[in-house]
Order: sequence, then structure tokens, then C-alpha cells
Amino acid sequence: MKTLDVITIGRSSVDLYGTQVGGRLEDMGSFDKYIGGSPTNIACGTARLGLRSAVITRVGDEHMGRFIREQLQREGVCTDGVATDPERLTALVLLGIRDEDRFPLIFYRENCADMGLSVEDIDEDFIASARAVVATGTHLSHPQVEAATLKALDLARKHGLRTALDIDYRPNLWGVAGHGDGESRFVESAAVTAKLQSTLHFFDLIVGTEEEFHIAGGTTDTLGALRAVRAVTDAVLVCKRGAQGAVAITGAIPATLDEGEAGPGFPIEVFNVLGAGDGFFSGLLKGWMEDESWPVALKYANACGAFAVSRHGCTPAYPSLKELEFFLHRGILRPDLRNDAELEQVHWATNRKGDWSTLRTFAFDHRMQLEEMEGYTPQKGGAFKDLCLKAALEVQGGAPGYGILCDNRIGRKALHAASGTGLWIGRPAELPGSRPVAFEPELGADLGQFREWARENVVKLLVFCHPEDDAATRTLQEERVKRLYTAARRNNLEFLLEIIPSKVAPTDDMTTARLIRQFYDIGVYPDWWKLEPLQTSLAWANAVEAIEENDPNTRGIVVLGLDAPEAELAASFALAAAFGLVKGFAVGRTIFGDAARAWMRGDMTDEAAIAQMAERYARLCQLWDGARANATREAAE
Repeated sequence: MKTLDVITIGRSSVDLYGTQVGGRLEDMGSFDKYIGGSPTNIACGTARLGLRSAVITRVGDEHMGRFIREQLQREGVCTDGVATDPERLTALVLLGIRDEDRFPLIFYRENCADMGLSVEDIDEDFIASARAVVATGTHLSHPQVEAATLKALDLARKHGLRTALDIDYRPNLWGVAGHGDGESRFVESAAVTAKLQSTLHFFDLIVGTEEEFHIAGGTTDTLGALRAVRAVTDAVLVCKRGAQGAVAITGAIPATLDEGEAGPGFPIEVFNVLGAGDGFFSGLLKGWMEDESWPVALKYANACGAFAVSRHGCTPAYPSLKELEFFLHRGILRPDLRNDAELEQVHWATNRKGDWSTLRTFAFDHRMQLEEMEGYTPQKGGAFKDLCLKAALEVQGGAPGYGILCDNRIGRKALHAASGTGLWIGRPAELPGSRPVAFEPELGADLGQFREWARENVVKLLVFCHPEDDAATRTLQEERVKRLYTAARRNNLEFLLEIIPSKVAPTDDMTTARLIRQFYDIGVYPDWWKLEPLQTSLAWANAVEAIEENDPNTRGIVVLGLDAPEAELAASFALAAAFGLVKGFAVGRTIFGDAARAWMRGDMTDEAAIAQMAERYARLCQLWDGARANATREAAE
């Protein structure tokens, strides 16, 4: 049985993209970090489209190598073929967007890890587990990596796999252009042409730009180059023509490219061409591997390429399958896709990483409540939150589905220590107790300090609000929520909105649902909702309906505790667990309140505090899991 659809083989790198669009690479002041390299991009792009993808490459035994491996896993790409090279560093690329025609880049690939790939890295059983192997041209440029690539292709042929080539011609990676010519896409070279032509017979599908077919065919006449390629291979040839789209040629080379099979193009603004070809190839593979006609496969390819040229970065720009389907169904509303709010929301929501289908959260982001306790000092507050984290990790035990809420003002050490533990991490932005909502001063007047937040931190904002708020209060709070939400999204941080109407005025079964709709109406799409325990099933049904009709791709809801005793929490869990959109809970004082008061007074040891909090947290986890299991069982009966 085939467990994979596509294995790509070749380059993997860390791409550092200059964030100042329009500036020279010499003047860049900051960079965004992504994974890169054509086969790595294609593996991610096809995984996003629902194919079971893997990549064969090497990474260094250092932070950037681990970043590539972990990011591939987050993208759903199988990493069984990713080897760690203890002798070489992971490849690095610096890139910029100068204008619509110039995209400077520098490759740092001197003896890099992926160029250490060898025939020993090619496992026959792994190749045989797939339906197709995709090679890229750069790894034909050096004898060692060429041997590894050819072995993979030989094994693919032996086991009946499909084979494809992305010509991916980078003159300086073949040694025919200088380090400063990374942007160059074509330099004539008889040696490169000969090397490519010696391998073209291995492939069922060959994809390239007109310039890439020029190097493969040995002439700058496109039709002549295609005929030279056809003389050595029966592969389907897909020629990318920039703004004119692309054509597939399955037989003899026609008199004009316009006679090839084509798919519909998409008239969009070109913002960034880097990585567009890999996005195109990802869409093409989606169609090819599902045996669609070439016009349909090219439609997918052109759409994926359109996404790529309209956004910053390579892999981050590629669409999910839901996003692609949405785009093809709805069409283009504006040519600069990255500024299409509806499309960008689908892109964001369907490409988030991590499985949080269950979320049991120990909330110890409290500040005001601790500061009011007898014996509190800032130092003791921070030390206590370290104990809270230890209790959370003890219950988690490395398993998925656990999280914390922790602040930076008192709990900075615990907050930072939680990174990389596998915990979901929420971090508050509101000034405790504020109404109208105000923000922690640490965010800065312009909210610019979000740039310092760890990417795994989820921005949490608590708002005391009610549908019957006076117009001035409602307007002010909504403006602040929208401003914070926008800043969080700009910094690629997920956003949790907590709303508590019961502290403002009486509530009924529609109160929370009305509030939810109000926030969607102003363009706020929280990744998470944190809601107080609703008192009836109808209230929960109304809230869930309000969310799902506005954002079918939301992460979900967590139920807060409000310092309720355990018995009340158990009852609220039983009610909430009947709704699949409710993923878990976020409870704090019920877990830590007694321990905090005793520990602050000096009446409880560190060990005893950890033990008590771990016991209570574990018990609440069991209550939630039991409530969910009961609800699932009752729904099935």
C-alpha cells in the first residue's frame, strides 16, 4: 500500500526575506524567516493541497536545521527522508523585493548540508512507499548529489512511480554566475545543457520557464529548445510563460506555444515572483496526481502561482485546499490578493499549525488577584508562577492538548520557559479589570512591542462588555479590540477574545451570541473565543451558531472558570461538552487560589504547592475528558 503521494528531493534552506519592500538588500533592517528551497517548498505546497508529501534532503545539526525539520512537520510533510548532517551547516538564502521586476537574493550554500546528500540517504523502501518522485535541477549540478538523485529516479522506475523534474535553473548554483547574481535566471552553458539532457529521459513530466527550457534545449529559441528536449524524452512538457500562463505539450512540439493545452490564468498584481514556480508546481502536481485533465491541472497551477506572486515569502504564500477551492469558486475581487480581507482570512485560518482539537488550559495569567494577596511581592509572584508552570508540565507529561495562560509582567520567566514544551501558550494583553478595556503598558502606545512576542504566544484580550452598553462605551471598546486584533494579525500571532457580559449587566440566552456577532461585524475574527459558562443548552447553541455562520474555520471555544468550585465547573463542562466547537477549558483560581494564598504567607512549601495544583488541574482535565466522552456517547445513541 502506498503511504505517500509525492517525494521531492534536493534543496532545503532557511530563507530570510527582507521586510522593507522597495529597499535595497544592502539596506534591509529586518527579515522574516521561512523555510525554502524548491523541493522543500513543493513538498509543503502539495501537503497544503491535501497530498501526502515527503522530502529527501539534509539539514545541519543546529538551530536552523531543527527549524526546517520542525516546520516541515508542522506543514504535514513526512520527514523520514530528512537526514541530519553533523559536518555541514544548513543552507541560507537572503532575499528582497526591490520592485516589480527585481528580486535580489544571495545563496549561502558553500558545502551546505543538502549538498552533502549521498546515495546512502536514498532508501529503497521509502521510495517504493510513494506514487511519485520529483527532482529539481540544482541537485544534478554536483556528482555526489546527482548520484543520489539518479538512484532515487532508478528506484522510482523500478517500482513503477511517476517521475517529474522542476528544471529550477539557478546559474550561480551551477557555477556559471557569481555569488552576487542570485537573481539571474539564465546564463548559457553547454555543460549545463549536456548534463540536463543526459537525465531528461528519466522523467514523465518536465516543468520549466521558457528560459529553463532554453538551458535544457541548448538554444534561446523556445520552440527549438522544446524540440531538442523532445528528442531525448517523451515526457509531458509544461512551459511556464509568465503573464501568458502555461501550456502542456503531450506529444510533438506544435508550431506555436498557443497550440499547447492551457488552463485559465488569473489577472493579479505581481508583488513577489520568488517561489512562484514552486507554488505553480504544487498546484500542477495536485491535478497530475489526481489524473485531472491538463487544463484543470494548469488551472490549479496558475491559481497557486497567483497566490505566490501576490504575497511575501514562498511557502507561507501557498494556499490550503480549502483556500484554493474558495478562490476558484468566488473569483478575484481585487488583483492584489494579499489585500483581499476575505481571502486573507481564509488563508490565515486554514493554514494555522497545530492540532488543538482538545485544549485543557491552566490559567495563571492573573495579576491583580495575586498582587492583592497577603505576603505578595513581585519576586514572590514570579516564583509562584514558576511553580504553576511546573504543575502544568507535570500534568501534561509531554502529551498533546494542554495549555497555559501566563502573563509577562509577573510571570515572565515562566512564560519564556514554557516555549518549546508543547503547551499551548496564551498571553494577556489587557490591563486587569479595565473597562473600557485598556492595554498593558508593555505593548507600547502603538502596540509595536508585539514584534518581541514569541510566535507561539496567543494574544488574549479580556473585555467586559454587554450588548446593552451605551454607544460611547461600545464604540471605544470595539475600536480598541479591532486595533489590538489587527496588530496581532500583522505580527502573525493568534488572537483569543474573552468576553464576560455577566459582570456588566443581566444576561439571557442571546446575550453572548449578540456580542459575538457585534465583533464579527467590525471585522474581528478571533482564532479562539473564551466564554463564561453559559447556563442553558440554548445559550450555547446560539453562541456556536453565531460563530460558525461568520467563521467556519475558527479554532474554537474554551470555557472560563470564574473561580467557581469544582462541582459547578463539572456541571458547566457537562453542558458545554455537548458542542463540538467547545474544545476545552481555561481555569485558574479554582486550581491555584488556595495554594497561592498559603504559599504567599509562607504556610506551604514549593513541593506542596506544585502537588496541590497538579492534583486539581489533573482532576479538571479528567472532568472535561469525561464530559466530552459522555456527550459523544449520548450523541451516538
